[in-house]
Amino acid sequence: MSNIDSTVVKSTSISNEKPIPSKKKKNALNYIKKNYILYLFLAPAVISVFIFNYVPMYGVLIAFKDYSVTKGIWASEWVGLSHFTSFLTSPNFLQIFMNTIKLSVYGLIIGFPVPVILAIMLNQVRRAGIKKNIQLIIYAPNFISTVVIAGMLFIFLSPAGPINSILSAFTDNPISFMSNPDYFRTIFISSGIWQGAGFSSIVYVAALSNTDPQLHDAATIDGASLLQRIWHIDVQTLKPVMAVLFILAIGGIMGVGFEKAYLLQTDRNLPTSEIIDTYVYKRGLLAGDWSFGAAVGLFNTIIGLILLMITNTVVKKLNGETLY
Repeated sequence: MSNIDSTVVKSTSISNEKPIPSKKKKNALNYIKKNYILYLFLAPAVISVFIFNYVPMYGVLIAFKDYSVTKGIWASEWVGLSHFTSFLTSPNFLQIFMNTIKLSVYGLIIGFPVPVILAIMLNQVRRAGIKKNIQLIIYAPNFISTVVIAGMLFIFLSPAGPINSILSAFTDNPISFMSNPDYFRTIFISSGIWQGAGFSSIVYVAALSNTDPQLHDAATIDGASLLQRIWHIDVQTLKPVMAVLFILAIGGIMGVGFEKAYLLQTDRNLPTSEIIDTYVYKRGLLAGDWSFGAAVGLFNTIIGLILLMITNTVVKKLNGETLY
C-alpha cells in the first residue's frame, strides 16, 4: 500500500507541475524581446493587411444568401448552395469553364518557358551596353496599358489593317481575326506572351547573375559545349526559381485576366472568349445579381486553391522545392 500511495503522490505532484516551455519557445520569446523594435515596425503592415485583406472576407457570405442591398448581408435570406447549383447546372457552364481552362493551360504551356529562354539568352550577352538596350526593348511592352494593347490588336488585325494588307498578297479575301472565334485564343495568348515575357524574365536573370563564373570556366576547360553548359549549369541554377513560379502560375490558372478578355470580346467570338471572370462581371455587376456573381467568383477561387495545393505537393515530391 505504501508503494501505491507513494506512486499516487508522485503522479499527482507531477500533474500539478506547470509544463516546462520547450527550448524553441524560449528562443523565440527571447528573440522577440531582443528585437521588439523590428516587430513594432512590422505591426502597421500586419494591421493594414488584416484590415483590408481579411476583414472584408466576411463578404463571402453573399454567395450563400439572396443578397439585397436594402437588407444588408446579415439580414438577407440564407439560400445555401443554390447559387453554386444554378451555375454548375447552367447550359453554358461547361463552355465557360473550358474556355477558362484552355486559355490558362495553353498560355502556361506556351508562355512559361519563354521568360526562361529569354533570361538564358540575355545571360550569354557579354557586352553590358548591348545587354541593357535589349532588356529595355523586351521590358517595354509590360508597361503598355491593357486598353492600349487591345486597341492595337483591333487596329493591326482589322480587315483594313496592316496584317491583312500583307496577307492580301496571298489571298483576295481579308481575314476578320477579331470576329472569328477560332483566332481568339491564339491572339490572346500570343499577345500576352509578347507583353509579359520580357518583364517576367527579370527574376531568372537575377538568379543567373548569382551563378559562379568559375563553373562555366571549369566546364569549358573540360570540353563542355555551350548547350551543355546551359543545361548543366544555368538550367540547374534556375530550377528552384522555376519550381516556385510554376506553383504560383498554377495557383492563378483560373485568373486568366478579365480586362484583356473583356476588351477583346465581340459578339461573334463569344464562344471562345467568354470566361468565368467576364461571366461574373456581366451576371454579377451588370445584371445586378450580386449573390450569383459572388458564388461564381468563390467557385473560381476554390478551384485555384485546390490546384495550388496539388501542384505544390507534386513539385515538392519531384523537385524538393515547395511554396510553403
